[in-house]
Amino acid sequence: MLNLSMAYIGNLSSTEQLQVENVGTQTAIALTSASTSQQQSQWTSLTTGHWVVPPTLFRTPAGWILRIESAQGQFFVQLAGGRLNLLTAPPSLTGAETLPLQPVAGTNTGADAASSMAPMLPIAPLSPLPPLPSMPPMQMGDMQMQLEPMQMRMGNMQMQIGTPPVTSTPLTPAPAPAPSSTESAQRFCSQCGKAVSLSDRFCAQCGHALTAP
Repeated sequence: MLNLSMAYIGNLSSTEQLQVENVGTQTAIALTSASTSQQQSQWTSLTTGHWVVPPTLFRTPAGWILRIESAQGQFFVQLAGGRLNLLTAPPSLTGAETLPLQPVAGTNTGADAASSMAPMLPIAPLSPLPPLPSMPPMQMGDMQMQLEPMQMRMGNMQMQIGTPPVTSTPLTPAPAPAPSSTESAQRFCSQCGKAVSLSDRFCAQCGHALTAP
């Protein structure tokens, strides 16, 4: 079994570098591409078990091939176009060129580095927004607008959307009708009780002489 803190690096070109590391039963692989303006990294993690021999890097016509040998068997990863692809079947390495990988101290590459990061704190729930204050009616020239309820007035015209709030108003009894002038000027015969006018001198019913009011 190899040293668990041992990693290997290799230069694929002047701008690409490969780093592979065995951390426990995981194999972390990182491919870094650098240019004059930026640097990009691709990495993957495989459950391979502990290595039994150092990894081997091959250059083939189809691209770079990385071979990992562990107690669980052999694993092949293709490096092409800045991407890492795990092969499901062993590739043909006939005539392939073997490139050396340099051992370096382990740097906790890839998935193990991600697992060692501090857990993220849960996000506190947002407090509800306070209710909006009621807006006063807006006045523009002879036009007035109100939001609650939605009303708009312009001169003698009025438009309303929605139903205004209903308020209870106590009922006021209607005043009693005033007596008419005809009723207040009417009198009755003292003999037979027939209604007569103020201008009558004799009762039309019984002929009784009426006294002046």
